[in-house]
Amino acid sequence: MENLRFALRIHPSYIPALVSACVWWMTSCDTASTSSVQADLDRTPIETAILDQEDNFYYIDFKKYPYTDNTLPIGVFDSGTGGLTILNTLLDFDQHDNESGLSGADHQPDFSKENFIYLADQANMPYGNYYAENKSDLLIEHIIKDAQFLLGHKYYLEGQKDYQEDKLPVKAMVIACNTATAYGKETLEQFISKTGVPLKIIGVIDAGAKGALSHFDKDEDGAIAVFATVGTIASKGYEKTILDKANALGYKGNIQVYNQGGHGIAEAVDEEPDYIQRDLKAPRKDYRGPALDHPDFPIDKTLMDVYNFDFDHHSMLCDADNTQDCQVLQINSSENYVRYHLVSMMEKIRKSAHPKPLKVVMLGCTHYPYLSEEIKDVLAELYDYKKDNAYVYRPFMAENIALVDPAVNVAEELYDYLKTGNMFNQKGDINSSEFYISVPNRNNPRVAIDDKGRFPYDYKYGRSAGEVQEYVQVVPFSAVNIPMETLDRLEAAVPTTYGIIKKFTNENDKTKGLSKTSKIR
Repeated sequence: MENLRFALRIHPSYIPALVSACVWWMTSCDTASTSSVQADLDRTPIETAILDQEDNFYYIDFKKYPYTDNTLPIGVFDSGTGGLTILNTLLDFDQHDNESGLSGADHQPDFSKENFIYLADQANMPYGNYYAENKSDLLIEHIIKDAQFLLGHKYYLEGQKDYQEDKLPVKAMVIACNTATAYGKETLEQFISKTGVPLKIIGVIDAGAKGALSHFDKDEDGAIAVFATVGTIASKGYEKTILDKANALGYKGNIQVYNQGGHGIAEAVDEEPDYIQRDLKAPRKDYRGPALDHPDFPIDKTLMDVYNFDFDHHSMLCDADNTQDCQVLQINSSENYVRYHLVSMMEKIRKSAHPKPLKVVMLGCTHYPYLSEEIKDVLAELYDYKKDNAYVYRPFMAENIALVDPAVNVAEELYDYLKTGNMFNQKGDINSSEFYISVPNRNNPRVAIDDKGRFPYDYKYGRSAGEVQEYVQVVPFSAVNIPMETLDRLEAAVPTTYGIIKKFTNENDKTKGLSKTSKIR
């Protein structure tokens, strides 16, 4: 009653203000509630697991994230070992004086005191196929999980059920994968903003586009061929970025962009059995690469002389003794994949309307630099190829076509970021960098694994986004989880990186549990 008597004594002139205050209070509460609900709705299940679910494996407490610690490592990830070409450039990068910071090499790597953590999401590769299987949302979930690994502390030792928690989080992140950049960089940046951590994300497409255009004068005509995974091509990320940058930077010439999806090349580099099996001598049923009857990537028998496939050592698999009689024909070497796709690319250019000479081939997949020499050789063959005493492709090709690898531009962007933010590590050692790879999680009973220890194709691309579970375990690199053929390629193509990988598997405390045969020599 006392409250009622008080309310009745309120002067009438105060009533409008009180009503307005009540309306404001109720509206503010409703708005705050709506914003909170909207924030929750904007989160995918994997983001919710990372940000909110403290009992979830993927949870990270970002309130405790040490983002101001300059000694933290730099994270780099790819769908496989292709991104090591980017990392190798970072490790060798020497464009500045380390004492003064001024431009000019000093024979000491610019990132010599940085530590890197590399992740190869080998179990879920190739990323380029998720678009074709209508699973781009699942690809983005993999990308968020890649970032979660780099941001967190957890990893496994191969074959063990319990995880370790002594990995450091990162202070910057490089997406060393063109497909992941095309489909996931923007989403990943949005996710990072939800964590409240001011972490830099560097992708490869902007860097690659800038590198491709650097080979043109401002008023020069010519063509750029984007040679990338099917998924990257489908995103049109490179084509759009190249044309947008050309316009923004004042290029006035007619710059044409052609796209070639290198179906099977990245898979062959990483020895994916659906695309390459070196021990085979005859065609098999589970092959997924280009073939005579492939609906999207047919081998054209009328172009066999142009392809110039190498049939030695079962590098091509045919169902007949005479190669002219093949009814089933399958590619079984990375070089032959290159041959097929470069011929297909030049045929596309040759048949197009008013083509300009090809000046640049954009290596739009980080696996492709491993095959740079093969690409150069085939382009030279095509430049000189004649039919009926006439050059077939030379009118559409520059004599010296530049192969553009975005790695140098990535290194420059990372350097500028660390310098501007005063984020350089003064205490680290590049030789202490760490290397991890995803493998199917044998402790998860819902995971399907084939007799080679990998995800079967139908299972890999049959999963659905939103089913948050540990499909994989992330473990240190070892001779068990990386094929010998891949290790041989790494030793030859990225020697600096390979040397540090050896140090990691032989000297780092995180790999002391590896057996002698598991260590990389």
